Amino acid sequence: MPSTTLIHAACFAVGAAVGAGAVAAVGISKHRAPPLAQPTGISPGRDARAIVKSGPSGLPDFAELAQQHPGTVLKYGNPGPISDLLVRKAYVTAYDRRLRHPAWTAEHLTLSSLGRSLIENTRPETEEKGDRSRSTFTEDEAIPVAFRARLQDYFRSGYDRGHMVPAADAKASQEAMDETFLLTNIAPQVGANFNRHYWAYVEDWCRKLTNSFSDVFVFTIPLYLPKLDSDGKYRVSHEVIGSPPNVSVPTHFAKVVLTTKPSSPRTPDVYEVSTGAFVLPNAEISDETPFESFVVPVESVERAAGLTLFSDAVKASSKHICKSTQCSVLVRRFDDAQQKVKRPPPRRALSAPS
Repeated sequence: MPSTTLIHAACFAVGAAVGAGAVAAVGISKHRAPPLAQPTGISPGRDARAIVKSGPSGLPDFAELAQQHPGTVLKYGNPGPISDLLVRKAYVTAYDRRLRHPAWTAEHLTLSSLGRSLIENTRPETEEKGDRSRSTFTEDEAIPVAFRARLQDYFRSGYDRGHMVPAADAKASQEAMDETFLLTNIAPQVGANFNRHYWAYVEDWCRKLTNSFSDVFVFTIPLYLPKLDSDGKYRVSHEVIGSPPNVSVPTHFAKVVLTTKPSSPRTPDVYEVSTGAFVLPNAEISDETPFESFVVPVESVERAAGLTLFSDAVKASSKHICKSTQCSVLVRRFDDAQQKVKRPPPRRALSAPS
């Protein structure tokens, strides 16, 4: 597994490896309430449109752009690239037609949206409407056939169909749950000791942030980072699965979070903002690995993915998430081996040494 130093270097080395534009997802003034925390006419945590203000690039429609062109070069249309912005019940995603997985996904989590109370791991039965057992992986008909990820691409590929937006984040309704199983929300992930274990711990950590913060924005970003070869040169190398090869396998995945909460009860419209970014290799990760060892600057992820997640003002005025809360994951292995041994699974928090 690459060291933190290598991950930092890789993030800074790659310019715009993935993505086809910038997302000005959150605009927050230094002292006032963030506009996305209480958007006009939208209930926080209930409408995914609260996550983003505009399309991934803010550019006009390609057909419109072609008509505005003073010459005839684009007379018959602009070839792209096109990033399909898909607005779902519980999330927003930009689908990458070339790599055939999300360029990024974005969520707005609150206690209400998750159907949770302040008491850890409790959920009112009346609000738990989504049932994972009734959901199935499905090809997304919103994407042209030529650019779709297909179910057969993952068959015997050796990789899990990894949710970018977890199903557990979309229990508000069966429709919301089903949308997390669309292949436009899926990327190939190593299964044992990553997707089924350490990555799941990170997803759980993101959900638990709602116990401490009023609003939690989560971005999940597949990455393709360079590796130093024996000749001293950096190269990006990744597998492509499917027959014929169709879906690219990311080398890394990033979780980027932005949280808000009132600075004090006396000033409910003044918010404290925290941000943080974590880059994990798409590989087996030991349960004993401290979560803080994956911390990288938000700017590193932005440069590697070719995205603009937060404004410079937000990044300059925000606290690091690990200074606002504990950056440690709770190990909860519910694999088959643990199920057979009829005893509670081990529960322990992992954090970097102080």
